[in-house]
Amino acid sequence: METNRCQEALPMTAPAEVRLIDGGYLRESCSLLYQAYRHTPTFAYLFESDRPGYEQRVRATVRELLGRHFADDLPALGLLLGERLIGVALISPPQRRLEITESWSWRMRMLLTAGFRCTRRYLDYHEAVIACLPPGAYHILPLIGVRPEFQGRHYGEQLLGALHRWCAGDSNSRGIVLDTGDPHYLDFLHRQGYQEVGQVELGPVREHILIHPNPQPLREAGI
Repeated sequence: METNRCQEALPMTAPAEVRLIDGGYLRESCSLLYQAYRHTPTFAYLFESDRPGYEQRVRATVRELLGRHFADDLPALGLLLGERLIGVALISPPQRRLEITESWSWRMRMLLTAGFRCTRRYLDYHEAVIACLPPGAYHILPLIGVRPEFQGRHYGEQLLGALHRWCAGDSNSRGIVLDTGDPHYLDFLHRQGYQEVGQVELGPVREHILIHPNPQPLREAGI
């Protein structure tokens, strides 16, 4: 659920299209999200960047998460320039909070690719983030990223905006949850309407858990 760099600085060079994608984009999504996450403080801790094989462990984890997501036919938004995928956001519906980490087949593949210690760290991290969530049904973003060469050009902002609109269409959801271990992204996320609801200590990393509330129906607001 850790979010990668989405800060905005440069102008968008070309308009992009946001649309639902499926397993046909698995390979491109794996490459994109690996590039987006391999330098994040959270993944560096979870998958032990100071130990040989770090990049292989990150690749394997991203591949397993994406493979399970698409196999379960869960929603994913893609940001495309022409036919090139430049951004991806996986969406986990509220009722699917824990299922992926409770799957024995997923755990076994993680043990074989990332190793016992990293798998245990990831499971503990996932459970700690879930424990921070407020009551109610929230969509969760397991992975979200924009290709590094397209960051800082408002594409991250465009992808988040599309996510907010998509999740707001679910009357059973109260909003979206994501988390980040890089404090430099907090100002950007706050500007997009995110509110911090908790923190988790991951070794030297302080993970921030944030929600973006869906607009409340008028009847709930008493209007």
